[in-house]
This record gives sequence, C-alpha cells and structure tokens, in this order.
Amino acid sequence: MTTGTALTPVLAGCTIVVAADRRSGDLVSALERRGGQAYRAPALSIIPNEDDDVLIARTRELIASPPDIVVVTTGVGFRGWIDAAHENGLAEQLTVALSRAQFVARGPKAHGAIQQAGFTADWVAESETSAEVGEYLTADGVAGRRIAIQHHGAGADGLDTLLSSRGADVVSITVYRWGPPPDPQLLHRSVVQAGAGEADAVLFTSAPGAAEWVRTAVRAGVIEAIRRRAASGRLLLAAVGPITATPLDEAGLRVTLASRGRLGSLVRCVVDHYASGSAPRLRTPDGTMEMRSGGVLLDGAFVPLSRAGASILGELFDAAGGVRSREQLGLALPRGGESAHAVEMAIARLREALGGTGVIQTIVKRGYRLAVEEPA
Repeated sequence: MTTGTALTPVLAGCTIVVAADRRSGDLVSALERRGGQAYRAPALSIIPNEDDDVLIARTRELIASPPDIVVVTTGVGFRGWIDAAHENGLAEQLTVALSRAQFVARGPKAHGAIQQAGFTADWVAESETSAEVGEYLTADGVAGRRIAIQHHGAGADGLDTLLSSRGADVVSITVYRWGPPPDPQLLHRSVVQAGAGEADAVLFTSAPGAAEWVRTAVRAGVIEAIRRRAASGRLLLAAVGPITATPLDEAGLRVTLASRGRLGSLVRCVVDHYASGSAPRLRTPDGTMEMRSGGVLLDGAFVPLSRAGASILGELFDAAGGVRSREQLGLALPRGGESAHAVEMAIARLREALGGTGVIQTIVKRGYRLAVEEPA
C-alpha cells in the first residue's frame, strides 16, 4: 500500500476546463468545492445587446401591440431581455404586454427563465431544438398571430422564415450574439492540454462554443489525440444537452450528456464520472489505480505527481500491463524525445513518489511496465 493524501474530495488531482462564457464562474466554483482545479477558457464570448436601440425599439413595439405567443430559445437571452427592460424603465409595461401571451420554451433552461420572470411556460420542447418548436406551432396554425421570438447568439434557426411563411406576424428579439473568444491563446492552450493529458475534463454549455472548440483543436493539430483520449475514457467531454453535444458528435468525439439540461447537472456529470468508476481503472498488487492529470489514485489514496511523473505513469497506465520502451516513454515526457537517462531519472522519482512500491517493473533490455493484475 502506498502513502499519500487521503482522497476526500472526489475531483482531487483533476484539471477541468470550462469552455464557456456565461455562468462559467459558477461552474468553476462548484468544481473546486469538490476538489478539482478548474479554469475558464471560453471558446466564444457573449456580446450583450442591452443598450441596442433595435432591442429597445422592438420591446416598445410589443408593449404597444402585445404578442399572442412568446418563443424563448435561451434562458440567458430571456433574462437579458427582462434586464434590459428594467434598465430602460420598461419592465412593468413589458410584463403587462406579455401577461396574456402563450409561452413556448425551446428547452429546460428557457423554461426556468420563464418561470423566474413570473410567467408560465405552456409548452417545452423535449429535443431542445427550434425545429421542434416550429413543428409544434405550425401544427395548430399561426396565420394572423403575432409571435415574439427571442433568439440566441447563433441566429434565428429558420423560425422567423417558417412562421412568417405560414402567415404569422413575427417580431425578432436578439438579446445577445456570439463574439470571438475572450482569450484565443488560452483557448488554444486548453485544447493542447486536453490532447496531451494535462486536462481530465472539458465542459460545454452551447453548440456554437463546442463547434469553435473543435475547430481550434483541428487548427492546433490535436484533434486526433483528443479523440483517442476521449474514446479511452481518460478525457471526459461533458455537454449540457444533446444540441450542445452535436458538434462534438460530428467530430467523432465521445461525449457524455448531463442528465438534465442544467449547469448543476453538468457538475454532477463530472463528479459521477470519477466517483462511480466510469473513469478507467487498473487493478495492481498495491490496489486499484486511477490516473488524474495531477497525480494518481492508488488504493484509495491520492498521490500528487510532477508533470513528468504523471506523463510517464499515464503512458504505462494506457499500456495496461504492456511494456513501454525507454524511447516511447521519452516521447511521453513534457519536452518529448528525452534521453534514456532522463527516462530512468523520471522513473526513479516516480517510484519514490509512489512510496517505493513494486508497481512499476523493469523489463530487462525492453523497458518498463505496470504490475497489472486485471482491468478494474
């Protein structure tokens, strides 16, 4: 048995990237409370339109001529609209104008924002798609009905055109739009870390953000490494819902969906992955082993490791008892292509960190392997 710090927080040793802008601070705080190290690397920024003259003009139009139907596509967008109305002294008038309208939500987050604003959602799309919203509304006919559609940052999704072609009087409300990543270098670093084993999980809350993250990974030349790590379970790619996951699915990446379309469920998704045994494990003579980017979990104790130590042990872990040569392990070190002597020194330090156990075996003239009994 090794000596180490007892694993109390379930995410100890995990580095988690939050590839989102909105409410990313809440996600980081929730993950760090559970022992993880999390940081924000938004793939896109949200550009609010609170002071946009068009937004206020459209709001006044709806106050003067109230809508029959209000379509809410995103929670953050609808809340932003209500906030803009407050800032411009129009909140009370807007509430009266919307009080008799039928509310249609594109998903659970939109539904929650409707309730938070004091309204009741008459229908919620299960698939969280604008296509389902369009099918629902056109099934009963929309000719002659005034419909306000709050759009998300990616655009109208064809709803305006569809409903207008069926005779509806459509008023478009765009509360925010997607902008470039706040820090492109940080975004680039996040995809490189995900491919190199320096991140354990990446969290996504929007389809446009997920799509930009994938494009960044392709440009950085690490998409194949990310694909392999995600397929092995060593990298968790977690999405808040099926729409958000679509760009990841299309890129051939293994993705895990939160059980409900809420940010709290996204945190639970990460916690469950590491607490329930979904992450890869190996059974060794010294106990069950599970890799983290910041160290290793061995027989229930977390052992922090240096970057070099985690890289070497991660390579041996992925081999699952197979032998890795000194040359292969040298390529796994942070600088890559290290000499045989550098590998031997890294192995010696790694054994010392693990308490001098025999879990790392030397295979004469061949290299090193983990003493694996069987996959856990």
